[in-house]
Amino acid sequence: MNGFKIVVLAKQVPDTRNVGKDAMKEDGTVNRAVLPAIFNPEDLNALELALQVKDKYPESVITVLTMGPPRAAEIIREGLYRGANNGILITDRKFAGSDTLATSYAISQAIKKIKDYDLIFAGRQAIDGDTAQVGPQVAEKLKIPQITYAEELKEINKDKIIIKRRLERGVETVSCQMPVLITVHSSADDCRPRHAKFLMKYKHARTNSELEENNELKDLINNREYLKITEWNVVDIEADITYLGLSGSPTKVKNIENIVLQSKEAKNLESTDQDLESFIIELIENHTIG
Repeated sequence: MNGFKIVVLAKQVPDTRNVGKDAMKEDGTVNRAVLPAIFNPEDLNALELALQVKDKYPESVITVLTMGPPRAAEIIREGLYRGANNGILITDRKFAGSDTLATSYAISQAIKKIKDYDLIFAGRQAIDGDTAQVGPQVAEKLKIPQITYAEELKEINKDKIIIKRRLERGVETVSCQMPVLITVHSSADDCRPRHAKFLMKYKHARTNSELEENNELKDLINNREYLKITEWNVVDIEADITYLGLSGSPTKVKNIENIVLQSKEAKNLESTDQDLESFIIELIENHTIG
């Protein structure tokens, strides 16, 4: 067997460890301009699982697929530095404001354009939404089976893949034929670090949008095909714009409330059920929890 054709879904997300009062816009969307951007943590776990398949079958080809603004190409480069073979950025202003349904539609359209694939790996969820919906929705739109909460690759061959899943109250081992979409749990192996050889090879990889902003590398990239990061827009993936962006997103944010926690006072509680219950009710009412 020569190997597998693998797609890894990755997302550039705002670093939620640095959320401030300007983190949300008035329309309920994330103000990404004021937050540092990072590789979604569980997508790194997904990339590692894909790389483990490639370790077993070195002729496997890994494509990192991401949707976002032009700066999201950095996520693809990070994938290349770790062992992915190529990447695709789907970017268009018409994607702005997409919820999980619109996002999964755009991603599924891109995968249909790729056509030939055996495995799709994705993180269980993104830290900017925590919905865990996009992966399963993509599988549904592609009409392929899915395995969720994957923790470990147990076995893979031309006929099937065997995965250990991490569930709330234990583990489960399942097998599935391909093609299949697999979402990966944070308890899976951490992604390997950048490889110095790959870093030197791909550090100048760019999309067309990046070259338009700075064409100093244009001649270099035109002479080295592997440095071209594929970039697709709405037209390229043949998407219906009515299913994209805010207009194609049934999820609407009705209200946003900033909760600032400050340690201004101390409260002494007796070790009684009544005191504990009243304290929990108070925390729920002031939105500290719940």
